[in-house]
Amino acid sequence: MTERLYYTSDATEGRTQVIRCTEEPDGRYAIELNQTLFHPQGGGQPADRGWIAGIAVEAVSLRGEHVVHILPAALTPGEVEMQVDKDVRERHSRWHSAGHLIGYAGEQFGWKPVKAHHWPGEGRITFTPGEGQDPLPDASALMVIIDGWKADNLLRHTEIETGRRKVRFGDLPPYLCGGTHVKQLADVGAMQILGLKMKKGQLVVTYSLD
Repeated sequence: MTERLYYTSDATEGRTQVIRCTEEPDGRYAIELNQTLFHPQGGGQPADRGWIAGIAVEAVSLRGEHVVHILPAALTPGEVEMQVDKDVRERHSRWHSAGHLIGYAGEQFGWKPVKAHHWPGEGRITFTPGEGQDPLPDASALMVIIDGWKADNLLRHTEIETGRRKVRFGDLPPYLCGGTHVKQLADVGAMQILGLKMKKGQLVVTYSLD
């Protein structure tokens, strides 16, 4: 099992141990570390980018309980430096946090968020009707609520409970989530809701960030 340091740390640089290096069918190498700062692709969020031992990380994925880092060259087991691309991490964290805000705002109107896609340029949150939900909200109504939370600059809180990670902002309810997030909502920056539409009985809200 890989220890996922990004669950509790915002660090983007550190040292780690290469514990396994295996060649992939495409000629690249799958590197397993005893602990990692790299977020793998999944949970509606793209993988981090960066470098291990100065070599560019081309992909990061989760295989069972192991985070696997794909590199174009092999690494010898032992201690190495790892560095996450700060700009990529910040962008992914902003998009993921914005998605949480839309989920929270939709819940204020009785809609339940059930699926999220936080990829830059493709952001969307899918809701199902809750019991006694209000009529379909419009984008401006959602943004009024979201802008209020951002103006209050709510802080991120993270906790691990029975091996499951929960993330919340301020006193808003926690979401089970393995992604990366901004430290405070002011860091999300300018965002807008692009559209709301019903599809097969579900509400899909698309969004973008500047």
